[in-house]
Amino acid sequence: MEPAETKKLQAAERQLDADLVRRAKAGEMEAFEALTSRYERQVYSLALRLLRHPQDAEDVTQQTFLGVIEHLDGFREEAAFETWLMRIATHAALKVIRKRRGLEMLSLDQTPESSESEDPMPLPAFIADWSESPERLVTRNETRQLIENALDQLDEKHRLVFVLRDVEGFSIKETADTLDMSEANVKVRLLRARLRLREILTQAFGDPERRLERHHHE
Repeated sequence: MEPAETKKLQAAERQLDADLVRRAKAGEMEAFEALTSRYERQVYSLALRLLRHPQDAEDVTQQTFLGVIEHLDGFREEAAFETWLMRIATHAALKVIRKRRGLEMLSLDQTPESSESEDPMPLPAFIADWSESPERLVTRNETRQLIENALDQLDEKHRLVFVLRDVEGFSIKETADTLDMSEANVKVRLLRARLRLREILTQAFGDPERRLERHHHE
């Protein structure tokens, strides 16, 4: 699809959402049900990527739309409805993660910023040239399952940043605000996540003829 056509489609989608939101605020249950139908699968997919557990993802999906009902009147429409909705879903998922850890009242930014930034970047076990990066491959249907499997192998703190920034399209600032951490830590964790995913997926996407085994030096 041409960029101009994509922009027109996105504008039409935003306008449809805005119309449905206004109708839902006016009390039309059919409009709210239409919004739910449009985004239920997307919310579930985000929750599953963050939580890696189907039942938890289903619970978060339900809590997200309950939250929309509760707070829709306060939605000022300064941002797109989709953006607002994904933030609600993310916060619902983070509550589950914090409860798992027994840290409901604490920030997810557990690692001191200086330590996070100063730790050396891990060297890959092997490297290879790719035609595409992990953050672009994640959007391709034929590689989606491989990416999902690779996400399971990321540390939670790195997976959260990668999913929000590279899968959901949050900005660095939005990711930092959502996860209650500094933008510097977001950038470091995102880089680590991309490097780790590149290593995991090199076997599937790297050029075997140009693969280089890592040499260990004394």
